[in-house]
Amino acid sequence: MTRLHFLHPAWLALLPGLWLLALWLSRRRAREGGWSQLVDAQLLSLLRLGEDRPARGVSPWSLIALAWTLSALALAAPSWQRQPTAVYRAPVSWVLVLDLSASMMATDVAPNRVTRARYAMQDLLSAAQDARVGLVVFSGEPYTVTPLTTDVATVRLLLGPLSPALMPESGDQLAPALSQAAQLLRSGQGSHGQVIVFTDGFADPAQALIVAAQLHRQGVAVNLVGIGSAAGAPDPDGKGGFVRDSAGHVVLSRLDADLLRRVARAGGGRYVSLEQLPSLIASLQAASARALPANATALQPQLRVARWRNGGVWLLPPLLLLAALLARRGWI
Repeated sequence: MTRLHFLHPAWLALLPGLWLLALWLSRRRAREGGWSQLVDAQLLSLLRLGEDRPARGVSPWSLIALAWTLSALALAAPSWQRQPTAVYRAPVSWVLVLDLSASMMATDVAPNRVTRARYAMQDLLSAAQDARVGLVVFSGEPYTVTPLTTDVATVRLLLGPLSPALMPESGDQLAPALSQAAQLLRSGQGSHGQVIVFTDGFADPAQALIVAAQLHRQGVAVNLVGIGSAAGAPDPDGKGGFVRDSAGHVVLSRLDADLLRRVARAGGGRYVSLEQLPSLIASLQAASARALPANATALQPQLRVARWRNGGVWLLPPLLLLAALLARRGWI
Protein backbone atom coordinates (compact mmCIF):
# COMPACT_ATOMS: atom_id res chain seq x y z
CA MET A 1 0.00 0.00 0.00
CA THR A 2 3.01 2.32 0.13
CA ARG A 3 2.61 2.52 -3.66
CA LEU A 4 -0.96 3.77 -3.37
CA HIS A 5 -1.65 6.77 -5.58
CA PHE A 6 -4.45 8.14 -7.75
CA LEU A 7 -4.42 8.02 -11.53
CA HIS A 8 -6.89 10.93 -11.80
CA PRO A 9 -6.39 12.90 -8.57
CA ALA A 10 -8.30 15.98 -9.82
CA TRP A 11 -11.55 14.28 -8.78
CA LEU A 12 -10.47 14.52 -5.14
CA ALA A 13 -10.91 18.29 -5.33
CA LEU A 14 -14.68 17.70 -5.25
CA LEU A 15 -14.63 16.15 -1.76
CA PRO A 16 -14.50 19.33 0.39
CA GLY A 17 -17.39 20.85 -1.54
CA LEU A 18 -19.45 17.68 -1.32
CA TRP A 19 -18.89 17.37 2.42
CA LEU A 20 -19.86 21.01 3.02
CA LEU A 21 -22.96 20.57 0.88
CA ALA A 22 -24.02 17.47 2.81
CA LEU A 23 -23.43 19.23 6.15
CA TRP A 24 -25.43 22.30 5.08
CA LEU A 25 -28.33 20.20 3.77
CA SER A 26 -28.48 18.06 6.92
CA ARG A 27 -28.58 21.11 9.21
CA ARG A 28 -31.17 22.83 7.06
CA ARG A 29 -33.32 19.73 7.03
CA ALA A 30 -33.04 19.30 10.80
CA ARG A 31 -33.83 22.97 11.49
CA GLU A 32 -36.73 23.54 9.12
CA GLY A 33 -38.03 20.19 8.03
CA GLY A 34 -39.59 19.43 4.69
CA TRP A 35 -42.78 21.47 5.31
CA SER A 36 -40.81 24.75 5.27
CA GLN A 37 -40.76 24.51 1.49
CA LEU A 38 -44.57 24.55 1.32
CA VAL A 39 -45.90 26.40 4.41
CA ASP A 40 -45.24 29.95 5.58
CA ALA A 41 -42.85 30.09 8.57
CA GLN A 42 -45.38 31.86 10.88
CA LEU A 43 -48.14 29.41 10.05
CA LEU A 44 -45.80 26.44 10.33
CA SER A 45 -44.93 27.31 13.94
CA LEU A 46 -48.65 27.13 14.83
CA LEU A 47 -49.13 23.85 13.05
CA ARG A 48 -46.24 22.11 14.85
CA LEU A 49 -47.93 20.44 17.81
CA GLY A 50 -45.65 18.62 20.18
CA GLU A 51 -47.92 15.62 20.47
CA ASP A 52 -48.17 15.30 16.68
CA ARG A 53 -44.45 15.45 15.86
CA PRO A 54 -43.27 12.14 14.43
CA ALA A 55 -40.25 10.46 15.91
CA ARG A 56 -37.09 11.52 14.06
CA GLY A 57 -35.52 8.63 12.15
CA VAL A 58 -31.98 8.11 10.98
CA SER A 59 -30.70 11.04 8.90
CA PRO A 60 -29.65 9.99 5.39
CA TRP A 61 -27.12 12.79 4.93
CA SER A 62 -24.21 10.95 6.50
CA LEU A 63 -24.84 8.08 4.09
CA ILE A 64 -25.15 10.52 1.19
CA ALA A 65 -21.81 12.11 2.15
CA LEU A 66 -20.25 8.65 2.30
CA ALA A 67 -21.68 7.76 -1.14
CA TRP A 68 -20.35 10.97 -2.63
CA THR A 69 -16.95 10.27 -1.07
CA LEU A 70 -16.81 6.76 -2.52
CA SER A 71 -17.86 8.09 -5.92
CA ALA A 72 -15.10 10.70 -5.94
CA LEU A 73 -12.52 8.15 -4.82
CA ALA A 74 -13.60 5.70 -7.54
CA LEU A 75 -13.39 8.41 -10.21
CA ALA A 76 -9.92 9.38 -8.93
CA ALA A 77 -8.84 5.79 -9.76
CA PRO A 78 -6.79 4.61 -6.78
CA SER A 79 -3.98 2.30 -7.85
CA TRP A 80 -1.36 0.27 -6.04
CA GLN A 81 -0.60 -2.57 -8.49
CA ARG A 82 1.08 -2.73 -11.89
CA GLN A 83 -0.36 -4.86 -14.65
CA PRO A 84 1.80 -6.09 -17.57
CA THR A 85 0.08 -5.19 -20.82
CA ALA A 86 0.90 -6.41 -24.30
CA VAL A 87 1.46 -3.73 -26.92
CA TYR A 88 2.13 -4.03 -30.61
CA ARG A 89 4.42 -1.89 -32.68
CA ALA A 90 4.39 -1.88 -36.43
CA PRO A 91 7.63 -3.63 -37.47
CA VAL A 92 8.14 -1.30 -40.46
CA SER A 93 11.27 0.85 -40.63
CA TRP A 94 12.23 3.37 -43.29
CA VAL A 95 15.71 4.86 -43.71
CA LEU A 96 15.84 7.93 -45.94
CA VAL A 97 19.19 8.51 -47.65
CA LEU A 98 19.87 11.96 -49.14
CA ASP A 99 22.63 12.70 -51.63
CA LEU A 100 24.44 15.91 -50.61
CA SER A 101 27.16 15.88 -53.25
CA ALA A 102 27.98 19.13 -55.06
CA SER A 103 25.98 18.14 -58.14
CA MET A 104 22.78 18.29 -56.10
CA MET A 105 22.97 22.10 -56.41
CA ALA A 106 22.34 21.85 -60.16
CA THR A 107 19.30 23.78 -61.33
CA ASP A 108 17.82 21.58 -64.06
CA VAL A 109 14.88 21.09 -61.65
CA ALA A 110 13.76 24.30 -59.99
CA PRO A 111 14.95 25.74 -57.70
CA ASN A 112 17.70 23.08 -57.47
CA ARG A 113 18.03 19.37 -57.01
CA VAL A 114 18.62 19.25 -53.26
CA THR A 115 15.61 21.48 -52.54
CA ARG A 116 13.35 19.32 -54.70
CA ALA A 117 14.71 16.24 -52.94
CA ARG A 118 13.84 17.75 -49.55
CA TYR A 119 10.32 18.54 -50.77
CA ALA A 120 9.91 14.94 -51.92
CA MET A 121 11.20 13.63 -48.59
CA GLN A 122 8.68 15.84 -46.78
CA ASP A 123 5.91 14.13 -48.75
CA LEU A 124 7.29 10.74 -47.83
CA LEU A 125 7.49 11.68 -44.15
CA SER A 126 3.85 12.75 -44.23
CA ALA A 127 2.98 9.22 -45.33
CA ALA A 128 5.15 7.47 -42.73
CA GLN A 129 2.21 6.87 -40.31
CA ASP A 130 3.38 4.22 -37.78
CA ALA A 131 6.71 3.51 -39.47
CA ARG A 132 9.95 4.32 -37.70
CA VAL A 133 12.08 6.66 -39.79
CA GLY A 134 15.83 7.28 -39.91
CA LEU A 135 17.83 9.77 -41.96
CA VAL A 136 21.30 9.40 -43.52
CA VAL A 137 23.12 11.90 -45.73
CA PHE A 138 26.22 11.27 -47.86
CA SER A 139 28.78 12.79 -50.13
CA GLY A 140 32.29 11.37 -49.76
CA GLU A 141 31.28 9.77 -46.43
CA PRO A 142 27.88 8.92 -44.92
CA TYR A 143 26.54 10.61 -41.78
CA THR A 144 23.58 9.66 -39.62
CA VAL A 145 21.27 12.61 -38.98
CA THR A 146 18.67 10.68 -36.95
CA PRO A 147 18.46 7.02 -35.92
CA LEU A 148 15.19 5.12 -36.30
CA THR A 149 12.47 7.04 -34.51
CA THR A 150 8.71 7.53 -34.53
CA ASP A 151 9.24 11.26 -33.97
CA VAL A 152 8.66 12.26 -37.58
CA ALA A 153 8.35 15.94 -36.60
CA THR A 154 12.00 15.98 -35.46
CA VAL A 155 13.17 14.32 -38.69
CA ARG A 156 11.20 16.88 -40.66
CA LEU A 157 12.81 19.72 -38.67
CA LEU A 158 16.34 18.44 -39.20
CA LEU A 159 15.73 17.89 -42.90
CA GLY A 160 15.16 21.59 -43.65
CA PRO A 161 18.70 23.02 -43.46
CA LEU A 162 20.51 20.12 -45.18
CA SER A 163 22.59 21.16 -48.18
CA PRO A 164 25.91 20.17 -49.82
CA ALA A 165 27.61 23.14 -48.15
CA LEU A 166 27.30 21.38 -44.78
CA MET A 167 29.37 18.37 -45.86
CA PRO A 168 33.02 18.39 -44.69
CA GLU A 169 34.37 16.68 -47.82
CA SER A 170 33.47 16.27 -51.45
CA GLY A 171 32.58 13.01 -53.13
CA ASP A 172 29.60 10.95 -54.19
CA GLN A 173 29.81 7.46 -52.67
CA LEU A 174 26.48 5.63 -52.32
CA ALA A 175 27.76 2.22 -51.13
CA PRO A 176 28.93 3.43 -47.68
CA ALA A 177 25.60 5.24 -47.23
CA LEU A 178 23.71 2.01 -47.94
CA SER A 179 25.87 0.21 -45.39
CA GLN A 180 25.15 2.97 -42.88
CA ALA A 181 21.41 2.57 -43.50
CA ALA A 182 21.70 -1.16 -42.94
CA GLN A 183 23.53 -0.51 -39.66
CA LEU A 184 20.67 1.75 -38.52
CA LEU A 185 18.16 -0.99 -39.25
CA ARG A 186 20.19 -3.58 -37.35
CA SER A 187 20.79 -1.37 -34.31
CA GLY A 188 17.13 -0.34 -34.23
CA GLN A 189 16.01 -3.96 -34.63
CA GLY A 190 13.95 -2.89 -37.61
CA SER A 191 12.34 -5.60 -39.69
CA HIS A 192 10.60 -5.14 -43.04
CA GLY A 193 13.18 -2.42 -43.70
CA GLN A 194 12.93 -0.01 -46.60
CA VAL A 195 15.80 2.21 -47.75
CA ILE A 196 14.78 5.15 -49.93
CA VAL A 197 17.67 6.96 -51.66
CA PHE A 198 17.23 10.44 -53.15
CA THR A 199 20.11 11.01 -55.57
CA ASP A 200 21.14 12.35 -58.96
CA GLY A 201 23.80 9.67 -59.37
CA PHE A 202 26.95 8.37 -57.68
CA ALA A 203 30.57 7.62 -58.41
CA ASP A 204 30.71 4.00 -57.18
CA PRO A 205 28.09 2.08 -59.19
CA ALA A 206 29.80 -1.31 -58.97
CA GLN A 207 30.12 -1.21 -55.19
CA ALA A 208 26.62 0.22 -54.82
CA LEU A 209 25.21 -2.73 -56.79
CA ILE A 210 27.00 -5.20 -54.51
CA VAL A 211 25.82 -3.56 -51.28
CA ALA A 212 22.24 -3.19 -52.58
CA ALA A 213 22.16 -6.91 -53.40
CA GLN A 214 23.47 -7.73 -49.91
CA LEU A 215 20.73 -5.68 -48.31
CA HIS A 216 18.14 -7.41 -50.47
CA ARG A 217 19.35 -10.82 -49.24
CA GLN A 218 18.98 -9.54 -45.67
CA GLY A 219 15.33 -8.64 -46.28
CA VAL A 220 15.86 -4.92 -46.85
CA ALA A 221 14.50 -3.29 -49.99
CA VAL A 222 16.51 -0.49 -51.63
CA ASN A 223 14.46 2.10 -53.51
CA LEU A 224 15.89 5.01 -55.50
CA VAL A 225 14.31 8.33 -56.42
CA GLY A 226 16.04 10.10 -59.32
CA ILE A 227 16.61 13.83 -58.84
CA GLY A 228 17.44 15.75 -62.03
CA SER A 229 16.96 15.36 -65.74
CA ALA A 230 18.54 13.48 -68.61
CA ALA A 231 19.44 16.78 -70.28
CA GLY A 232 21.40 17.76 -67.20
CA ALA A 233 22.73 21.08 -65.95
CA PRO A 234 26.17 22.57 -65.27
CA ASP A 235 27.85 21.02 -62.27
CA PRO A 236 28.49 23.75 -59.63
CA ASP A 237 32.00 23.95 -58.28
CA GLY A 238 30.93 25.37 -54.91
CA LYS A 239 32.65 28.72 -55.59
CA GLY A 240 29.98 30.41 -57.64
CA GLY A 241 31.11 28.88 -60.94
CA PHE A 242 30.91 25.55 -62.72
CA VAL A 243 33.16 22.53 -62.95
CA ARG A 244 35.17 22.41 -66.19
CA ASP A 245 37.02 19.56 -67.86
CA SER A 246 40.64 19.59 -69.00
CA ALA A 247 39.61 21.31 -72.23
CA GLY A 248 37.85 24.08 -70.33
CA HIS A 249 34.34 22.97 -71.19
CA VAL A 250 31.59 23.15 -68.57
CA VAL A 251 30.77 19.70 -67.20
CA LEU A 252 27.08 18.80 -67.31
CA SER A 253 25.62 16.67 -64.54
CA ARG A 254 23.05 14.32 -66.11
CA LEU A 255 20.68 11.89 -64.43
CA ASP A 256 21.50 8.30 -65.43
CA ALA A 257 18.12 6.67 -64.83
CA ASP A 258 19.29 3.28 -66.14
CA LEU A 259 22.04 3.07 -63.53
CA LEU A 260 19.66 3.97 -60.70
CA ARG A 261 17.15 1.44 -62.00
CA ARG A 262 19.79 -1.34 -61.95
CA VAL A 263 20.73 -0.56 -58.35
CA ALA A 264 17.07 -0.56 -57.32
CA ARG A 265 16.52 -3.88 -59.08
CA ALA A 266 19.55 -5.39 -57.32
CA GLY A 267 18.18 -4.11 -54.00
CA GLY A 268 14.74 -5.63 -54.56
CA GLY A 269 13.13 -2.20 -54.66
CA ARG A 270 11.85 0.33 -57.17
CA TYR A 271 13.26 3.23 -59.12
CA VAL A 272 11.01 6.24 -59.66
CA SER A 273 11.42 9.78 -60.89
CA LEU A 274 10.17 12.77 -58.92
CA GLU A 275 6.92 12.70 -60.89
CA GLN A 276 6.39 9.03 -59.97
CA LEU A 277 7.01 9.53 -56.25
CA PRO A 278 3.29 9.14 -55.30
CA SER A 279 3.33 5.61 -56.72
CA LEU A 280 6.39 4.76 -54.59
CA ILE A 281 4.69 6.19 -51.49
CA ALA A 282 1.61 4.08 -52.19
CA SER A 283 3.83 1.02 -52.63
CA LEU A 284 5.61 1.66 -49.32
CA GLN A 285 2.31 2.10 -47.49
CA ALA A 286 1.00 -1.13 -49.02
CA ALA A 287 4.14 -2.95 -47.87
CA SER A 288 3.63 -1.53 -44.37
CA ALA A 289 0.05 -2.78 -44.33
CA ARG A 290 1.15 -6.25 -45.41
CA ALA A 291 3.73 -6.31 -42.61
CA LEU A 292 0.96 -5.91 -40.02
CA PRO A 293 -0.71 -9.22 -39.15
CA ALA A 294 -4.43 -9.58 -39.70
CA ASN A 295 -4.99 -10.15 -35.98
CA ALA A 296 -2.14 -8.55 -34.06
CA THR A 297 -3.71 -9.19 -30.64
CA ALA A 298 -3.65 -12.95 -31.21
CA LEU A 299 0.10 -13.05 -31.78
CA GLN A 300 2.90 -13.32 -29.28
CA PRO A 301 3.44 -9.65 -28.33
CA GLN A 302 6.69 -8.05 -29.34
CA LEU A 303 6.64 -5.54 -26.49
CA ARG A 304 5.12 -5.43 -23.01
CA VAL A 305 4.66 -2.43 -20.77
CA ALA A 306 3.63 -2.32 -17.11
CA ARG A 307 0.77 0.08 -16.47
CA TRP A 308 -0.96 0.93 -13.20
CA ARG A 309 -4.20 -1.00 -12.59
CA ASN A 310 -7.28 1.06 -11.76
CA GLY A 311 -8.48 -0.09 -8.35
CA GLY A 312 -11.55 2.14 -8.32
CA VAL A 313 -13.73 -0.80 -9.37
CA TRP A 314 -13.45 -2.24 -5.84
CA LEU A 315 -15.40 0.77 -4.54
CA LEU A 316 -18.39 0.03 -6.74
CA PRO A 317 -20.00 -2.74 -4.56
CA PRO A 318 -20.22 -0.60 -1.38
CA LEU A 319 -21.37 2.32 -3.51
CA LEU A 320 -24.21 0.24 -4.97
CA LEU A 321 -25.18 -0.93 -1.47
CA LEU A 322 -25.38 2.67 -0.26
CA ALA A 323 -27.47 3.60 -3.29
CA ALA A 324 -29.92 0.81 -2.41
CA LEU A 325 -30.20 2.07 1.21
CA LEU A 326 -30.74 5.64 0.09
CA ALA A 327 -33.58 4.54 -2.17
CA ARG A 328 -35.83 4.20 0.92
CA ARG A 329 -38.97 6.30 0.55
CA GLY A 330 -39.25 9.35 2.75
CA TRP A 331 -35.53 9.88 3.50
CA ILE A 332 -35.07 12.78 1.14
